[in-house]
Amino acid sequence: MPEPRTWQLTAGSAALGLVLAAVAATAAGPWDGGQRTAERARAAAPVAGGTRHAPPPAPAAPRRPAPAPSAPGALTALRAPGTTAPAAPAGRAADLAPVLVPLLADPGLGTLRTASVVDTATGRQLYGEGAATPMTPASTVKIAITAAALSALGPEHRIATTVTAAPDGGTVTLTGGGDPTLDPARLKALAADTARALTSRGHTSVRLAYDTSLYRGPALHPIGPNENLAPVVALMTREGRLDDSRSGPAPRTADPARDTATAFAALLAEAGIRITGDPAPGRTPRADPLAVTHSAPLGDLVERTLTNSDNDLAEALARQTALARRQPASFQGAEKAVRDELTRLGLPVAGARFADGSGLDRRDRVSAALLTGLLTRAADPARPALRPLLTGLPVGGFTGTLAGRFDTDPATAGAGLVRAKTGTLTGVNTLAGTVVTADGRLLAFAFLAGRTASAAEAQPALDRLSAALAGRK
Repeated sequence: MPEPRTWQLTAGSAALGLVLAAVAATAAGPWDGGQRTAERARAAAPVAGGTRHAPPPAPAAPRRPAPAPSAPGALTALRAPGTTAPAAPAGRAADLAPVLVPLLADPGLGTLRTASVVDTATGRQLYGEGAATPMTPASTVKIAITAAALSALGPEHRIATTVTAAPDGGTVTLTGGGDPTLDPARLKALAADTARALTSRGHTSVRLAYDTSLYRGPALHPIGPNENLAPVVALMTREGRLDDSRSGPAPRTADPARDTATAFAALLAEAGIRITGDPAPGRTPRADPLAVTHSAPLGDLVERTLTNSDNDLAEALARQTALARRQPASFQGAEKAVRDELTRLGLPVAGARFADGSGLDRRDRVSAALLTGLLTRAADPARPALRPLLTGLPVGGFTGTLAGRFDTDPATAGAGLVRAKTGTLTGVNTLAGTVVTADGRLLAFAFLAGRTASAAEAQPALDRLSAALAGRK
C-alpha cells in the first residue's frame, strides 16, 4: 500500500504535465498568455489582495495549499474510481547517468558544473555530480530565501505599512514595514483612511514625517545603483519603478522613501488635510496607528518572487526573515537569519552564503543538494507552509522567466512538464526546479554552471538537461 504522500505528489505532478501538454496549442484561453488562471491572481498580479486596509481577520484554519497543479479533472483521469496511484519506483541512478553525463559535458555549460536530481516521493538522490559543492547560484538563491521566509513566518503573514499620529495630533508619521509591493491605489486608500481618522479627531492640518528605521545598514546593494534593484529601504511604492513595468529591469528612483512620502502628502491634501512643510524623516510615535494597509499574504509574495524573479521582493523577504528571528534587518542580519532557518529545517548549509536575497551578489554560495533538498521539502504534504515554493516556480514555455524557453527546440520538449527557477549572471547560469517524468514521478533537480561563455549557449544546455528528465521512466 503506497504512502499517502506518493499519490499526492506523483499524481498531482503528472496532472500538471498532462494538462499543460493538452492546452499548449490553445494557451491564449485559460492561460492568459502563459499564466495559469489559478495562479494568475496569486503570482502575476502586482499586489494580490492589496486593497485591504484593515488588519485581515484571523483565518478559521491554516490555509492548506493545493498541490502545484490545480487540475482535479486530470487527477480523476489518472486513476480509476476506488484505486490509488502506483507507488513511485525506488529510483535508478544508473538510468540517469547515461542520459545526463553527456548533456552535462556540453561546452555551453562552461568549466564549472554541478548537478543533483532527487525523487521527491522518497527523498533519494538519483543523480549527483558535485552536488554538495557550493556554487554561485545567481537567482536560484531565491528558492532558499523564500523557503526561509515561509518557514519563519508562515504563508499567511502580511507586511504592514502604517500611519501614526503624535500625541498632540500635529504630526503624522508614515512608517515603512518593508513592503515593496505598496502601490498608488493602496497608498491613496491609506491616505483616505488617515484623513478620516484625523478629521474625526478635529485635526485638519498636520506635518508629515516618514520612518524607514526598520531597516539597518546600507540601502544600496553592493552592485550599486542598478535597474535590477531599487535601494533596499523599508518604505517604497512599486519597488521604486519610474516606468509602468511590473517586473524585470526598470529605471529606479534614488530615494523611494521620500518619493512615497511626497506622494502620500499629496494624497492627504486631496482628502482635505493641509500639510505644513515638506515630508521629513522621523520616528514613529508610541501610539496605535491611525490607519494601516497590508501586503498580500506571504505565500502570494513568494510566488511572485519566484515567477518573476523579483529582486526587490526577495530582498524584502530576506529582511522579514531577519525580523522574525530577531536579527537586524540588514544584508548581514538577513544572511544569518536565512542560514539559521535553513539549518533548523535540517538542510545541508555547509559552505553556503546568503550575502543578499536577490542573487545579484556573486559572493552567494549554494549547493545543488541544498536546492533539491528545499524543493523536496516543499513537496512533502507534511510541510504545506512551503508549498508556494512549488506553485511559484515558472512553467517551462508558459510563465514568468521560462515563458520563452522550452518551446522551440525539439530536444528541450519540456514545456508544461518542467517548472524551474532560473539564474543568470555574466558567466553564471543555473536552473533548479521540478519535472514530471513519463511515469508520473515528481523529481527535483538543480543544475549550476559557472565560467559559462554566454547565456545563449548555457540556457539551452540547461533546458536540455531538465527536459531529458521528463522522458525518464
